Amino acid sequence: MQYWLPPFPDSSKGIYRASVPAGTQSRQLFVDGVRAQRARGPLNPSGFTLSGPSFTTSDSSYASFTNASSVEVVDNNAWKQMRCPLASITALSSGGSSLNVDPTCFANNNTSVPNRQFPFNGAGLPKLSAISFVENAYQLLDSPGEFYLDSSAGRLYYKPRSGENLSTADVELPTTETLLNVKGTPGHLTPVNDTDPAITYTGSWSRSSGRSLGDLYDDVHTTQANGDSVSYTFTGTGIDVLSETNSDEGGIDVYVDGTKVQSVSAAASSRLAQQVVASVSGLAKGRHTIKLVKTGGTYMVLDGFTVVPDAITPAHDITFQGLTFAYTTWTLPSTAGYIDNQAGVLWDTADSNAPIRIPAAVQVHRGSDITFTGDEITHTGGTGIDLADGTRNSTITGSFIHDTSGGGVSVGEVDDYYLTDTSRMTTGDTVSQNWISHVGQDYSDAVGIWAGYTRTLTVSHNDIGHTPYSGMSLGWGWGYASPCSMQSAQGLTTCRHGTIYAGDNQILDNHVHDVMNILHDGGPIYTNGGQGNGDGSTTSVLAGNLVEVTNHTNNRLYQDEGSSYWNTYNNVTRTGGGSWIGMWTPTIHDINIHDNYSDTASTNNHGTNITFNQATIVSGGAWPSAARSIIAAAGPDATHQPLTGRIDDDDTAVSYTGGWTANGNRGLGDYEDAVHATQGDGDTASLTFTGTAVSVIGEKNTDQGQVEIFVDGTSKGLFDTSSATRQAQAVIYSTSGLSAGGHTVQVVKRSGTWSTLDGFEVTGVANDTASSIAYTGGSWGYFANRGLGDYQNDVHAAKANGDSVTVTFTGTGISLVTETNSDEGTIAVSLDGASQGTVDASSASRQAQQTVYSVSGLPLERHTLTLTKTGGSWLVVDRFDVR
Repeated sequence: MQYWLPPFPDSSKGIYRASVPAGTQSRQLFVDGVRAQRARGPLNPSGFTLSGPSFTTSDSSYASFTNASSVEVVDNNAWKQMRCPLASITALSSGGSSLNVDPTCFANNNTSVPNRQFPFNGAGLPKLSAISFVENAYQLLDSPGEFYLDSSAGRLYYKPRSGENLSTADVELPTTETLLNVKGTPGHLTPVNDTDPAITYTGSWSRSSGRSLGDLYDDVHTTQANGDSVSYTFTGTGIDVLSETNSDEGGIDVYVDGTKVQSVSAAASSRLAQQVVASVSGLAKGRHTIKLVKTGGTYMVLDGFTVVPDAITPAHDITFQGLTFAYTTWTLPSTAGYIDNQAGVLWDTADSNAPIRIPAAVQVHRGSDITFTGDEITHTGGTGIDLADGTRNSTITGSFIHDTSGGGVSVGEVDDYYLTDTSRMTTGDTVSQNWISHVGQDYSDAVGIWAGYTRTLTVSHNDIGHTPYSGMSLGWGWGYASPCSMQSAQGLTTCRHGTIYAGDNQILDNHVHDVMNILHDGGPIYTNGGQGNGDGSTTSVLAGNLVEVTNHTNNRLYQDEGSSYWNTYNNVTRTGGGSWIGMWTPTIHDINIHDNYSDTASTNNHGTNITFNQATIVSGGAWPSAARSIIAAAGPDATHQPLTGRIDDDDTAVSYTGGWTANGNRGLGDYEDAVHATQGDGDTASLTFTGTAVSVIGEKNTDQGQVEIFVDGTSKGLFDTSSATRQAQAVIYSTSGLSAGGHTVQVVKRSGTWSTLDGFEVTGVANDTASSIAYTGGSWGYFANRGLGDYQNDVHAAKANGDSVTVTFTGTGISLVTETNSDEGTIAVSLDGASQGTVDASSASRQAQQTVYSVSGLPLERHTLTLTKTGGSWLVVDRFDVR
């Protein structure tokens, strides 16, 4: 990118311009690691009327927009985001403007919304019918932090935020979709339909379409004559035959390259769609012909073939540790629009409405024993990381995934439900101990963790927060695996019914909070489709989770259409709207619900064979000890928790009594855009911490009054939170100079209509034994009971140059407080991967608890500090103080 020109072309707007190669395509920009917003108009603009494929308005200014075909209209509606580029903008004779949507995209998002029904989706609707905002026009570039890329002219425009200096800023305009792609064979497998022109039918075959019975593309070929055959020539190592099983079907002989290899039967007691009735594997890679000959039964049915082009050879045994993956884009929506199904699963309208997913910056296809640990994935134009196409026994642990345009983590597929070959299934994967936040920055239907069809997937001890839609979505297929009697009870006039391979999955001990900030009809933890292969042979578990701060949520634990064979217990739901659990229709079945805790008794139970035990209902924050244990254990364990100087208001360390509520996406400048608030005098919020200083952070406004602050049980007096104007992230109370140890601060509402808590700032003290501190190298030792004035009377110490200590923290500063002595020396300092030079811990005589290194004024975000021994006989670590 060439240097920025000063404010141009309108100096009054403060817009800067830089040159990029003509034709550069990108939908994202990041300035000093902060996401910029594509130039966008106001939220939910008034005055638009949908007229055919056009949105008309009396506002004539739109008609002057340049590069109209790059402008997009976006509709956030129910559980979907839909967006389309414009074909043109025309002036109305009445003086207004007509925003004319690209006709193909408009059809896909409005008049011909893809609806392949079970097992691919549910209702198909809603459709693009209104404008949530207009995006990507130079004329909309009016707010600091917005940008506009004129691709054809090779010009990038940006309006800096306060304090940004473009002459020194790190400006990233990503043009790459994927940063890491681990690929085994085969890749993604997609069935060919029975209508494929390469399929040859011999005899009295006929095609039956629009059957509404769950067939692939809703059609099959059938014959009643024994001896009739169907042939398909393919290149690969194996093939599946997709058919229907039913009581009126029978024997089939299978030939490969002219040799009979199998005799199979499609007979069954009842109809099941898309069944693998024959499978051939182990062929030499090359060109082969499969031939199926009817030998019995009334009918022979063909629904399709799935070719396995290569031998199943996963990429395997690779570990990616301590890496950062950042800066990608995804440009498909610029041309095709965003044709949403649900939760980041889209329709590929260029490929017969096949399901596709938002691509990930880090992708694994057909992997085995692939490990990601301690990595950071951020600033992406799509999803963060994806374990796709039958990836097995792979893990994502201890990683920080945030600021993604799409989802955080994806596992599995939505179109391999029919598999019987276990070697091709997504099995045995683990997503655990991760911090996932601020996903869906561009595509608001995206979720923190998404999983399609999986077996033995474990999703445990993750912290998922600040999402536009659901926190977690596991499963697919809606009511496809539910019996026809249940589909009929739901009011469905036909039965699309088959089997799926999902089962034995576990959702355990996660903390999911501040979700559903934009869209509706979702929840913190959302399940979809059946488990246990439709027969209850395996049961999945949803247990030990804490879900809270649920904004547009109708069900906090949302076991949606088709969910079945779950054991749901020992969960805590609190602080937010909606029912604590919801099962709205009869295709949801065979779920055992027991021993849960909630602050609302509201439920929604219209499922079938549901064993329901009402949760223990708690008021005023008086959680029993069992619930407190669940709360304490939810989210990443101590080893995977960064040290922190900022405790958000929905951190599990904060306890509330009384009638506190919480809301996200307020847009008022709150930390993480959310606060807790109460109207009840006497209601309390408390934090117990280890440190030397604390500040209470809240909001000041005309409708607020006094709060009383207690520190270690002693009142510090009343503090006024009233103000003539709203002040976000205001310091309500602050104290320092506390002894380095454990303390409790409590806020008590005393007057005013509201009291608001946005969190706490602490100077936290972490002893050298803190489990989140990582020591690297073989010479480290632990020395206790030294009697030399150390904090907690102990230190860690290393003798070998090159040995290091690493600490991850959330805050604005950190200090190494340790010993100095004549046998200590230089320490190399690295902060967020950048060298900070060296510091010297030597002194003429031993001095305990000295500040050897300190940094302040950092952005309030996650940082990593590494200290490496480079001199002296010893490197000693006593404690870290985080602000």
